[in-house]
Amino acid sequence: MTQEQAFSVLKTGANVFLTGEPGSGKTHTINRYTEYLRSHGIEPAITASTGIAATHIGGMTIHSWSGIGIKKTLTEQDLDELGTREKLVSRINRTNVLIIDEISMLDGKTLDTVEMVCRTLKRRSDPWGGMQVVFVGDFFQLPPISRAGEPAIQFSFLANAWKNVSPIVCYLSEQHRQDDAAFLSVLSSIRNGEIDEHVHDVLSARKMEGSSEDINHPRLYSHNANVDKVNDEKLSSLDGDEKEYVMEGRGSDTLVMALKRGCLSPEVLRLKIGARVMFTKNNFERGFVNGTLGEVTQFSESGMPIVTTSRGRAIPVEPMEWSMVDGARTLARVIQLPLKLAWAMTVHKSQGVTLDSAVIDLTQAFEYGQGYVAISRVRSLAGLFLLGYNERALQVHPEILKADGAFRETSGEAEKVFEKLPKEERAVMERNFITACGGKLEGGVKKKKGRARSARGVSTYDETLAQFKAGSSVDAIAKARSLTVGTIFSHLEELFMGGKISVADVKKVIPKNLLKALPEIKTMFSELKTEKLTPVYEKFGGKYSYEDLRLARLAISAKVE
Repeated sequence: MTQEQAFSVLKTGANVFLTGEPGSGKTHTINRYTEYLRSHGIEPAITASTGIAATHIGGMTIHSWSGIGIKKTLTEQDLDELGTREKLVSRINRTNVLIIDEISMLDGKTLDTVEMVCRTLKRRSDPWGGMQVVFVGDFFQLPPISRAGEPAIQFSFLANAWKNVSPIVCYLSEQHRQDDAAFLSVLSSIRNGEIDEHVHDVLSARKMEGSSEDINHPRLYSHNANVDKVNDEKLSSLDGDEKEYVMEGRGSDTLVMALKRGCLSPEVLRLKIGARVMFTKNNFERGFVNGTLGEVTQFSESGMPIVTTSRGRAIPVEPMEWSMVDGARTLARVIQLPLKLAWAMTVHKSQGVTLDSAVIDLTQAFEYGQGYVAISRVRSLAGLFLLGYNERALQVHPEILKADGAFRETSGEAEKVFEKLPKEERAVMERNFITACGGKLEGGVKKKKGRARSARGVSTYDETLAQFKAGSSVDAIAKARSLTVGTIFSHLEELFMGGKISVADVKKVIPKNLLKALPEIKTMFSELKTEKLTPVYEKFGGKYSYEDLRLARLAISAKVE
């Protein structure tokens, strides 16, 4: 199926499993669909199975979005508690389209639990509460990780939450990463479980003879220890002064830590002139994407690195942000240079990255799909340099191999059905879906709640900021703008998260009696493991007002003491 055909299926509102080989355009298709929805005033929930994947797409993990956290199953009591979280209930109820990326790394039990939460909080018996669900990923990629002592992982396509919506399979057939016929043949053989003499001959020809120390390509290893050792040794061997860049975080400690774990850029980035680096974020205007390689060639007067890419382009690098959002509210964000040392990286963290070349060590591969993920990161056979591989490296899970045949077959059937569907009938389906989601058929983007603009074209946040910077009190701003004090506090939260007001600014609006109560309130937020106001308010039995708790949450995020 082509990307265009898959896009047409998505627009009808059908539940979809969007899959395909690495480089087939899954991310591009989802980005296009997301833009389409937003152009009609529909805001999809964009989630992923892991923190790393979530940072790639600018969304939340499905665990955070659904409120289940680390739990795979929930009791009735757990469900009742989720029902008291006003923000969670609101988030799920306003969601008409749910996208889950990297579905291969989400186990079936967790998927069933998320579906149950959606159905329960929406108070609808339809699967997933009636929303459109879009599963995105490739089951030949890395599978879910099971903890010690847990039962065997169930793939998500075996879950009831998957079967009950019977997603239309859109198996993308185009290839945009590799254009090397011989290389594509090898990848297809691995994917199909057909590891014959020809595959071994081709891969053996890509094995490196002798020392690899002088080969200037990023390296992929199956274990973190190898990666850290190579990067530390390489950086230490460079002459010159070392500069250190520490990640800045805003928001609750729990959410900031979740972002830090999922961010490809490290919490502490150490660089020298000559350091081999990889960009960890997309910025097409500046000329780099996630996976662009280069070398630090100088530092600017402000101390920021200038990276010369492998194609000779010099790019001044400035800090960028990774955020976790919930509709209009930014829950947490981290700010760091979009770089990481790239002499070496793990296969796990390379997922989603495209490389021109790589030195790959698969001698310690331990998981199904690990070799396939690593080898498919590069664009061509000429860019593949193998240090070696073991028997497990080229194996794919037999259950996935069987399921893939069925996915391809059902995708082909769906393609034929949609080809026969008259354009007029598809157009009616598309319009009906937009209307059912509360979107606009014409007239452009519907403004997001909380992002409204005044008649002067200034955002509501900037109007609050202007008055706050002019010295107006919160009460005065609320009165002048005909808004509640709680709303102004929510504006200040967003302004702080956006770096527009400082910790000192926040401290000015915290009453002394609330400053004294901060340790107690912070402890309660921590004990309840929530960012929501209602559970904390109820636990205190009304001891503190919602305005007090909102302001305390802001003070905690700003680390006011």
